[in-house]
Amino acid sequence: MQFSGVTILCIGDVMLDRFVYGDVERISPEAPVPVLRLQETRTMLGGAGNVAANIASLGGQAILLGLIADDDSGALLTRHIGTLPGILPAMVPTAQRPTICKTRFLARRQQVVRADEESALPLQATEQADLIAAISQNLPRAQAIILSDYGKAALSDAVIAHTIEAARLRNLPVFVDPKSIDFRRYRGATCITPNARELAEASRLPTRDEAEVIRAARQVMAEADAAAILATRSEKGMTLVERDGAHHSVPARAREVFDVSGAGDTVIATLALAHAAGLGLVQAMRISNAAAGVVVSKIGTATVQPAELLHELDAGDAVAPREVPPLRTLDEALSLVAHWKDQGLTVGFTNGCFDILHPGHIALLAAARRACDKLIVALNTDASVARLKGPSRPVNRLDARAIVLGAIKYVDCLVAFDEDTPLALIQAILPDRLIKGADYSLDRVVGADLVIAHGGKVILADLVPDQSTTGIIARMAPAPQPVA
Repeated sequence: MQFSGVTILCIGDVMLDRFVYGDVERISPEAPVPVLRLQETRTMLGGAGNVAANIASLGGQAILLGLIADDDSGALLTRHIGTLPGILPAMVPTAQRPTICKTRFLARRQQVVRADEESALPLQATEQADLIAAISQNLPRAQAIILSDYGKAALSDAVIAHTIEAARLRNLPVFVDPKSIDFRRYRGATCITPNARELAEASRLPTRDEAEVIRAARQVMAEADAAAILATRSEKGMTLVERDGAHHSVPARAREVFDVSGAGDTVIATLALAHAAGLGLVQAMRISNAAAGVVVSKIGTATVQPAELLHELDAGDAVAPREVPPLRTLDEALSLVAHWKDQGLTVGFTNGCFDILHPGHIALLAAARRACDKLIVALNTDASVARLKGPSRPVNRLDARAIVLGAIKYVDCLVAFDEDTPLALIQAILPDRLIKGADYSLDRVVGADLVIAHGGKVILADLVPDQSTTGIIARMAPAPQPVA
């Protein structure tokens, strides 16, 4: 899965997303509303900007095209674009409206209220002309086009029609994230990606189950003369309906949902990238479904890293063992940790040889995962095991141990270490939780002082009695033969 050579032209409503975090401890004496004690403010690209950020995060290149004003939000938006080398700015300046900014106030991960700064003014003639000119200039550099319609004026009927016609002449696929319930506005698009509610409104049909979704998709697909409809169905997964009558569904990824903000942006970004990279729409849907599973487990308008997507795809492959052990390099692990911590998730760490897997190992991993949001497991290399356990160990080599551990649902990331202890890994990762078995005392847990010094906790998990690899090996030894 290689996206580095793919360029996507992202056109639509570009906005700034602001997240204000705090705690609610009391109700205001002035009105029956909570008092939010502010702690932190974060800003990031939103709308079509988040689509571009997802493309860049996955290793592709995005040309971002939308309206921007000369104001504080516009300046901050420009700075954010400048920090992402995978985004080429093609923003069109406007004096007719402010830069769109959505501010969400959150208390302990729960959104309390949202404030929007925007204009209800329709797209003006000068803005429309400038947008069309910018599209014509940048379209030749792209392998696919995304129209990200948030109903904030940038995508007028004329802008959409010009883009789709220009793309048709170059045989470029066009993906549409719709806002309008009249899908005829997107006539000629390759794939339109409504959620179930949007599909129901556009088709004027129910979308409660797969059969109803397929029927509704076929109706709007005919009206829009589109090649395909991809309906995102929240906890029910996704359904792709194609013009030739074929339909395909994938279940949602089973994981804890923290925030669905921007999930549709991730879906369409991944879908367009995968298709432009040479995959069919069905394969592209499966990849975008995995990306959506990652992003909804994060807080705020989020993006997906290649390592996260690969891990999610690996975790969902129940057909056959993976040929390549699912081990991450230290750099990949640190990238995952940085993004997890950016989302406010708690990172746990445990380690071991995990040579012959037994119920004691499973109990330890389950306890470790209960203590954190994401769990990293560090595996001793074969040489490290041999030094610790003797020349006859390990029974199972590193690649085999990694495949078995990678199939366990409690494990989010696997790394290996060749030293006798994982101290160097713990120093680099600085987990929030360090988990070992209760046969250890706190003073014997390697790295405990480092974790505690950085505000983390050390957890000693209960052991399952009479479970050990050494014991299993001893029971496998041949019984002594009686002397004649």
